[in-house]
Amino acid sequence: MSTLATLEQLLQHLTRAEKAQVLQWVVRDLGDAFPGIESNPGVSGGEPCIVRTRIPVWVLVQARRLGSSEIDLLRAYPALRAEDLANAWAYYRSHPDAIEAQIAENEAA
Repeated sequence: MSTLATLEQLLQHLTRAEKAQVLQWVVRDLGDAFPGIESNPGVSGGEPCIVRTRIPVWVLVQARRLGSSEIDLLRAYPALRAEDLANAWAYYRSHPDAIEAQIAENEAA
């Protein structure tokens, strides 16, 4: 039996309060996860990118800083959706030091 199937069976026997506790554990475990943003060592050197693309978050942040509007970015990167930009901005708000370091590193190159 798979882990998920076992978990599903176990959940059936929990009270609502116990299920709420499990949910809190899952949310805490996923607290650093950002939907729509992924980091893979084989893609853009492991920098956080928009899923389905190879567009690093730092590129979008720097483009916005240099005056590109969201409309400009969506036109320049047809694979992007407005939701992707919202995810990028949220990621940046939570990881500004890492993104600033990536911008500085790539400008120095």
